[in-house]
Amino acid sequence: MNGLHLIADLYRCHCPPELLKDRAVLETLCVDECRAAGLTPLGAYFYQFTHDDGEKAGVTGTVVLAESHLAIHTWPESGDVTLDVYVCNFSRDNSGRARRVFRRVIDTLKPEDDARHDVIRGRIATEVSP
Repeated sequence: MNGLHLIADLYRCHCPPELLKDRAVLETLCVDECRAAGLTPLGAYFYQFTHDDGEKAGVTGTVVLAESHLAIHTWPESGDVTLDVYVCNFSRDNSGRARRVFRRVIDTLKPEDDARHDVIRGRIATEVSP
């Protein structure tokens, strides 16, 4: 279960508006970037929120990876996004691949400000169980 979990809160993104409020556009970005980084998408589910008048609102979505997942949630009203990319490093070190997806999605969204966290998951290989 050893892995890397990258977490970001992105504020006031200056990207094309459809990236924050069009399910298909955001899904394509996320799946394509996972593939380009050498990760293995197994499926994706993205949900389109709408306002009462039917106008597109935010999007929430997940790309399920053989290596774990990418999850993203948008608030186009404020230009904010949460993003997390988690990869398992059991059979190979996927950390560089995760960092590439994370960086490329953030670069595409162009946040004015952000808060990022790297979380190492599991036990390191040299640890001995009690």
